[in-house]
Parts: sequence; C-alpha cells; structure tokens
Amino acid sequence: MEGCDYEVFLSFRGPDTRTGFTDHLYTRLTDAGVGTYRDDEDLRIGEEIGPDLLGAIEQSKISIPIFSKNYASSKWCLKELTKMVECRKRNGQVIMPIFYYVKPSEVRYQTGDYGEALLEHENKKREGDETIHKWRAALNEVGGLKGWNVENVANRHEGQLVKQVVTSILNELKKAYLVVSDFLVGVEDTVKEVLGMIGTDTDDAKIVGIHGMGGIGKTTLAKVVYNKLSRDVADCCFLADVRETSHSKGIVWLQTQLISNLSQQAYTRIINMDEGIKTIEDRFSRKKVLILLDDVDEKSQLTALLGRRGCFGPGSRILVTTRNANILRAFGVKLTYSVGVLDPKRSLQLFSKHVFRKDHPPIEKMEQSREIVKIAQGLPLILEVMGSTLLTCGQTKEMWDDYLVKWKKGHIESFRSKLMISYEALDPSQRQIFLDIACLFDGYDKSLAIYMWRDSGLCPTEGLEVLQLMSLIKIGEDNKLWMHDQLKDLGREVVSQESGGKLHKQSRVWNDDDILKMLLREKVNPRSNFLCI
Repeated sequence: MEGCDYEVFLSFRGPDTRTGFTDHLYTRLTDAGVGTYRDDEDLRIGEEIGPDLLGAIEQSKISIPIFSKNYASSKWCLKELTKMVECRKRNGQVIMPIFYYVKPSEVRYQTGDYGEALLEHENKKREGDETIHKWRAALNEVGGLKGWNVENVANRHEGQLVKQVVTSILNELKKAYLVVSDFLVGVEDTVKEVLGMIGTDTDDAKIVGIHGMGGIGKTTLAKVVYNKLSRDVADCCFLADVRETSHSKGIVWLQTQLISNLSQQAYTRIINMDEGIKTIEDRFSRKKVLILLDDVDEKSQLTALLGRRGCFGPGSRILVTTRNANILRAFGVKLTYSVGVLDPKRSLQLFSKHVFRKDHPPIEKMEQSREIVKIAQGLPLILEVMGSTLLTCGQTKEMWDDYLVKWKKGHIESFRSKLMISYEALDPSQRQIFLDIACLFDGYDKSLAIYMWRDSGLCPTEGLEVLQLMSLIKIGEDNKLWMHDQLKDLGREVVSQESGGKLHKQSRVWNDDDILKMLLREKVNPRSNFLCI
C-alpha cells in the first residue's frame, strides 16, 4: 500500500455528521498531513459503488465508520462497511469505529434504529438475502471492535474526542504495514495455515519458523502474516536481511534496532551482545510483542535477538524466516512451516500478473507463456524476474523466443546469485554431495548414491539431511533424489568453473560403466576416487 493517495477512509451518514463532527475530524486529519478520503453517500448517483470509491477503501490503511443514528438506513454506508470488513480480513486493514450517540451493542446486534433500518431494507426487497446477511455480519463484527463512544467523553466534548481520534490515528500510522508485492498468488491458503498453527490463544509466546529455498516466497508469506497480526499488537519490530545486516553492521546494531522499535524510542546504550540479550530479556519479559526476523542463517542470531525462548510476554508472536530449517531445530522452534513451490496454474497466473497485469496471458502469448513457466518450476522469484524482464524488454514474439532460448540454457543471472548464498553456506562434504546430485544423481534412488559417497569418504546421511533442511533437495516417498532445475544448473556451472570449463579434468571422476552396472545390480561397490559429472 506504499504510495497510495489515501491513508484514512471516512464513512458517514451525511445528514447526521457532514457539517459537524465529520468535518472537524477531516480537517484535523488533513492539517496533520494524513491523506483522508471523505465519502458522502448523499451526493452519489446510481446503484453501484464505483471503482474510485472501492480503490479508496482498499488503499487506505485505516477505515473509520462513524456510526450515527441513521447510518444503517443508508445502503451506501452498509456497502462501504462490508468492503472495509473484506479488506480487514484480506489485507489486515485497521477499522476504528466511532459510535456517535449510538451504543455499540445497538450496532453489533442490530437493535433500536439499526434493527429497524435493516428490517426496512429487507421489506423493500431491493437487495438479496445474501447482501442483507453480509450487512448484518459486517455490523456485528465492527460493532464488537474497540472504538470511541461520544457518550463516554467528559461532558461530551466532541472537540476532545476528535483530538483523541487523530492522536490514535497518527500513532497507528507510525506502525506502517510491511510492503508486499501487488501480485500475490496462492498466498491466502498458506497464510491461513500459518495463522492456524499460531492459534488464537494468548497464554504464551509463540515462535513460528518459515523455511524454504531462496526465492520461494518465505519473506512475502511472513510479511502478510505479520500485517495480519500487527493490528492486535502495539509493539512491533521487523528486522530485514538479518544474515546480511549482522555481517555488515554487527549483531549489536540489530539488537539496538529491536529494542528501539519495541520501546518506541531511540536506544543507543548497548555495548556488546551479552548486554543486548540481558536488556531484551529484562525490558520485554512482560510485554506482548510482534517480531519478524527475516533471513536468519545462524542460531546465534536468534539467541542474540530473542534471548531465552519465551522471554517475551503472554500473547507475543515471533516469526522467523530462514533457508536452513536446522537453525530452527537447534533453537528449539517447534512450530515450523515449509514453503513449497507454486503449482502450474498459479505459476502461470503469477507470471501473467507481472507481464500483462492480469490473471491470464492473451491467447497469442499463451503457448510461449506456458513454456516460460515450465522453466521456473514454481519458484515465485524466477517468475517475477522473467515477467519483469519481458515487460521491460518488449512484447514481440521474436523477443520472447530469444529469451525463451536463453532461459532454457539456465541464464537467469539475478536469481543465480541468490542461490549461491545457500551453496556457500555448505561445508566441503555437503558441497560435494550437492554437486554430485546436480550433475548426475537427480532422480536416482538415494540408497544407491550413498554407497558411492561413503566410499569417497563423505558423510552422506548427515549431508543429505542438511541439504533437505536447506531446501536444496527433496527426497520423495519413492526414496528418489530431486533437485530444482535452477539448482542443477548452478551446480553444473560451479563444476565447470572449478575445472576451467573442462569437466573431465575433475580430480575425482566416476566411471560411467561402473555406475551403470551398480545401478542395475544394486549391489556393486563403486570404485574409489571418482566424481560424477
């Protein structure tokens, strides 16, 4: 929602509050520099809400329905409210209701004027039963949210209430939602799964680890979950690129950022990591917080930033993304979620969104699009890279054909550098096993390859486990090894570079005839001092 024209959407019944309370609130917000959309349903023409209005609601970070006596008598207001609830569920939009001389229970349970208004809408038969049901559900949900009641303000001074509302809005906007891609595909289901793991109970602090290979969408998923959780937590902190930042600026710098964000004030007195751990444990052991640590690659980073497990207050939620699930295991994280690749249908949809800004490619580009999507094998980052490249470079068939040929050869450089991060984190034995799978053993039975690795002095059991935890390989139910094509290309490129472009000059070369014999017989011990190429 970065760069949107409006941050706050005001929904109100014109005759009730247009020239009074709503006008004062709108003026104070605009004077404070808050982009505010002021809708007046009395000035609208036609039956349907237009795209401009829908866009204003969707783009706003905060929606404020002003529940006055006749609010529910306006179908426009009810339609707006329904849209707000939809955005709250889908995007985590904040709704701050104001009860303007109306009791919250009257809104929530549709009694009094609200009950009469809904019955009148039903009797007119202009709206279907499903629409009326949605209106009632929206009133019930928003009526139960925390908001402001004019009747509870001392002497009912509306100016004082306006001041309170503006202050709360400004504080809320400081806690900006994390920016995610405009082109989200297949995220809703995974978000529901992660939220289901977290649950709704608030009796303990919970840590959830989200892991998977580079470019698979871990950060995007974590940001969407963070945005949904943040509306119920006052103290939040997002630390991006923990791996890179801890190496470039140091872990103490990250500790300082976390303490400052959760304290909502500058904090610069940490001398070393141990002091930072103690400060985090002492300051936040009773505070409910929300933390997202993105791209963690060492257990020590979790210890430095989270202290002892459970050191945060009841209801706290900590999200951690990493390429290496072993880090989560070592820290004792019990709730983990492995991010998988997109299926072909969703892959095509995501690619189309990046290139054509719609869900499906045009007929004339469908065949080429499907060929391109096959290359990505469900990795969102590759689909984004390829889609953005074609959007920038042109839409001619000849241009697409040229890129298709190039990508089939594995030349997607901007993605290759991200994959190298995972490869470089391996130890020498693990790297060799990775290269062997990339060059030959993809699709082979795991137990057959293990014979060769053991004969070469490697540690295949431990190595395969690490490669799986880092999402560099998978082992299917049929016990066969699987590696993504982009990772295979990376491995072959590494082997080629190490040998000066001549694979046969490697120091260890498996004899193809012996490999074939062993694979057929499943008994032959491999000859030593060979490398599969």
